[in-house]
This record gives sequence, C-alpha cells and structure tokens, in this order.
Amino acid sequence: MPRIDAFENHSDAYDDWFDKNSEAYAAELKAVMQQLPASPAQGLEVGVGSGKFAVPLGIKIGVEPSAQMAAKAKKLGIDVHSGVAEALPFSADQFDFVLMVTTICFVDDIVKSFQEALRVLVPGGSIIVGFVDVDSELGQKYLHNRHKSRFYQQATFFSAQQVLDHLQTSGFGQSEVKQTLIPDADKHAVRDGFGEGAFVVIKAVKD
Repeated sequence: MPRIDAFENHSDAYDDWFDKNSEAYAAELKAVMQQLPASPAQGLEVGVGSGKFAVPLGIKIGVEPSAQMAAKAKKLGIDVHSGVAEALPFSADQFDFVLMVTTICFVDDIVKSFQEALRVLVPGGSIIVGFVDVDSELGQKYLHNRHKSRFYQQATFFSAQQVLDHLQTSGFGQSEVKQTLIPDADKHAVRDGFGEGAFVVIKAVKD
C-alpha cells in the first residue's frame, strides 16, 4: 500500500518545507538538473507530488498516488496519472527519462519500482533518482528523528551504495552520481560521487 496518509492530510505543510528551505531546494534542483538529458526529451516524474521538481524542470507528465498532491500538480499544468511506482500506468518504451525525487523512501518495493522505470524507458533512456543519503549526517538525523515527523514515520532510508546496488539488480547499466548539500562547501555546490553530500542524485542508463 502506498504511504500517502501524511501527504493527503498535510499537503500544505509539505509545500511549506520548500519555502522555508529555499537554499536546500535550489541546490537539489541544481543537482537534478545536471543529470537530465539534453532537451527535447520526454520525461516522467514518479511521485510527482505537488510538482515542486517537475514544474521548474519542465517535466509535463507525472504519477502520484496522493489525490491531494496530484490536484496541486494538475493546477500547475502537469498531466498527473494516479498510480504507484511498482505498477506504472504506461506501456513499454515511452520515456527518455524517469525522475524519482525523495520517492524511493516511500515505495513498498524499490527493486520493482526500478524495474517498472526500466520497462517504460526507451533503450538508452535514463532513470534519475534523488534522495537523502542515510549515511550522511542529515540522513542519520532523519532516521533517528523520523518518529517525530509526520512524513517520515514510515519511510525507508537508503544509502547511495544501496541504491546503486538496487539499480544494478533491476537491470540498469552505467551510472553517474552527483551530490549536494555538502557541509563546509558553498550552499549550492554540486560534486561528482557520493560520501560528502546529504542529497545524492544517481543517473543510470537502460542498455
């Protein structure tokens, strides 16, 4: 079952985070943007939420299980389909890239979610996964305080290496990793690899 209760009941509070943490939001957008293919490209965001990433990144199609979040994204012009990551409502070989940002911690089956992304991608297409690395200081904070959070109580947090391993298990090939929210670095700094930054963006290719 999708873990959507908090998003159904507190969608405004979710959006407030982006207003209150605008610098972190800008850094995350920058890191994701660096992993996007050159346009024009047909993209899909899985777990599109209220459109906080799809809109500025120019993604027109999304999948979202929460009706409250989907309604917000639709008002911003996103074509939102009701569904979950493990059963995408699309036929095979449709998209140049699939984006999942802070989505994997809420799915029931991460490997099945990645396999579904693989299915709907064209050959040579890419999955782009943005998430908070549980091995980072911020990730550990989220993990140990999740019982206090209305959104993360039921979340499953992953390390960058775990996500890379799951992508390989799911059938993806070559990967590229970016990181941001790096302590003691410029607030918008984006670097290759992982192990420094709290927010990691992995791009993996469908062979």
